[in-house]
Amino acid sequence: MSILTESSATVIPSGTWSIDPVWSALEFEVKKLGVVTVKGRVPGFSGTIQGGEAPSITGTVDVSTITTFDETRDGHIQAPDFFDTERYPELRFESTAIETRDDELVVEGVLTIKDVTKPVELKGNFVGAGVDPYGNDRIGIELAGTVDRTEFGLKWNAPLPGGGFLLPNEVVLRANLAAVKAA
Repeated sequence: MSILTESSATVIPSGTWSIDPVWSALEFEVKKLGVVTVKGRVPGFSGTIQGGEAPSITGTVDVSTITTFDETRDGHIQAPDFFDTERYPELRFESTAIETRDDELVVEGVLTIKDVTKPVELKGNFVGAGVDPYGNDRIGIELAGTVDRTEFGLKWNAPLPGGGFLLPNEVVLRANLAAVKAA
C-alpha cells in the first residue's frame, strides 16, 4: 500500500493515528567543538497523525525527559541557560502542510520552544504500513530537519581558547514515528 501519489498532495492512510512513543524515537544532534556529534533523545512525547485529504502531524514533548545520557549535561539543558524546564515544561509541533516533492515527504510546520514559535521544515519519507503482532494497524514516517536553536531563545554558549564557540547554532532534529490507528 503506497501513500504517496504523483501529485503534490500526500495521502497518509485515512484516519487518526496515535504516535507510539515506545516504537518511535525523537532525537537531536549537535556538533560540539565542531568535532564531536552529541546526540540526545526524548522519551516523553505524544502526538497524532491525521491521514486522508488534509494530513497533519501534531505533537508535544515533556522537556524534563530530554536526555543526552550525561547527568551533568542533562541538568544544564534543563536549567534557564537552555530549556528552562520549570517555566517552559513543554515543546509543541504542529504541521501546516504535508506533501511530496521529488519523491520526498516534506512536512512544514511550526515548532514552539520556550513560548517562541518558528516555522520548520522536516523532510523524509513514509516508511510503510503494516499490522503488528497484536493486530494493530501501524504506519511509519521518518523525518529530519535543522533548526537554529538561538531563534528559540537557546543562546547559551562558551567561548573556546583558540576562538569560536563550544556549540553551533544549528541542531539536527530526527523523528522516527511509528503510529497505531486509533479505534
